[in-house]
Amino acid sequence: MTSEIGIDDLPIRDELRGKSPYGAPQLDVPVRLNTNENPYPLPEPLVERIAERVREAARTLNRYPDRDAVELRTALAAYLTRTAGHEVGPQQVWAANGSNEVLQQLLQTFAGPGRLAIGFEPSYSMHGLIARGTGTGWISGPRREDFRIDTEAATAAIAEHRPDVVFVTSPNNPTGTAVDAGTVLALHEAAQAAKPSLVVVDEAYVEFSHRPSLLPLIEGRPNLVVSRTMSKAFGAAGLRLGYLAAHPAVVDAVQLVRLPYHLSAVTQATALAALEHTDTLLGYVEALKAERDRLVAELLAAGYEVTESDANFVQFGRFEDAHAVWRSILDRGVLVRDNGVPGWLRVTAGTPQENDAFLDAVRALKKEQSS
Repeated sequence: MTSEIGIDDLPIRDELRGKSPYGAPQLDVPVRLNTNENPYPLPEPLVERIAERVREAARTLNRYPDRDAVELRTALAAYLTRTAGHEVGPQQVWAANGSNEVLQQLLQTFAGPGRLAIGFEPSYSMHGLIARGTGTGWISGPRREDFRIDTEAATAAIAEHRPDVVFVTSPNNPTGTAVDAGTVLALHEAAQAAKPSLVVVDEAYVEFSHRPSLLPLIEGRPNLVVSRTMSKAFGAAGLRLGYLAAHPAVVDAVQLVRLPYHLSAVTQATALAALEHTDTLLGYVEALKAERDRLVAELLAAGYEVTESDANFVQFGRFEDAHAVWRSILDRGVLVRDNGVPGWLRVTAGTPQENDAFLDAVRALKKEQSS
C-alpha cells in the first residue's frame, strides 16, 4: 500500500509549486461550448482521404517519418501564401504537435532560465504556463478596460523589463479582440530597442477574424514570428498540428531543440489530407463567423454586455458572480467557459441548434434575474 503523497511532496521545481495544469471541464452535457472547437465533423470525402493517406503511411511505419516534414511545410506555406496575402516559402515554415509545442520550442530556443517573457493579460494562459515550464520568467503586461492592448503602457513595460520574448495574441483569447498592425509594429520596435527580443504573434483564431492576417509583417523583421494552428479553422483539434511562419533563421534555430522525429508519419499524412480540402473547411469557417455574429447580436438584445469578437467565441457579461452564472447556465444543459476574467464568461460559436440552446438558457436566466 502506497502512502498518500502529493505533488508538493515531490522534488519539483519551485516555480511549479502551487500551480494548476491547463484544462477546461469536460462534462457530459447536451451542449458543450467551452473549448472553442469547430463543432462540425470533418466532411466524409476528407475522412476518406485521411484514411487513404494514413494507409499509405502505415506501410512504412517501421521507418522514422520525415524529420523535417518537408512536404507538409511546403503545403502549409502554399496555404499561407494563398490566404494571408504574403508569399511564404517552406523554409519559412515550421510545424509541431499543436501550436503549444511550437510556442514551447520558441521559448526553449529564445528564452529559458535567466530570461523573461511578457504577455498582455487576460490572454491565452498557456503562454505563461509554457514560460514557467521552460524556466522562463513571466511578466503580465497591461490591457485597457476594453481589453485592447494599451500601446503606450505596453511599450513602457517592454522598455522597463527588457523581455526576451513578447507575446501578442490576435484575435485574443479569451476576449476575442484583434490587434491592429500599428500596435504590433510599435511593440516590435520597442522590443528591438530594448534587447532585441523575439515577438510572437499568436494567430490561432485568425481565420475567423474580420481583419487580415498580420503575417505580412514578418517581411524584413527576422525577430517577428506568427504562429498558427489547424485545431480551430480546420476543425482538427484532435490532430494536434500547429505551425509558425518566420525568417528561415528562426526555423533553423527551433530545430536545435526539437525532439527527433517529433511529427509522426500519421500526423503528417492527416494534415496533408486536410490541406487538400481547405476550401471546404473554410466554408465552415464562414458559417461559424455568421453564427458568432448572431450570438453577439442576440446577447446584446437580451441585455448582456459583449466584447467585440474576431474569433469563434464571444466573451459576455457583466456579472457580480460569473461562476454562479456559469453554474446556472450549466444547470440548463449548456457548458460555457469560466476563464477567471472577473465578471465575464466565454461561449464558443457552435452549430445553429447549439447556439439556440445557449441563447434560450441565457434569456431564461435574464428573465429569472429580472423577475
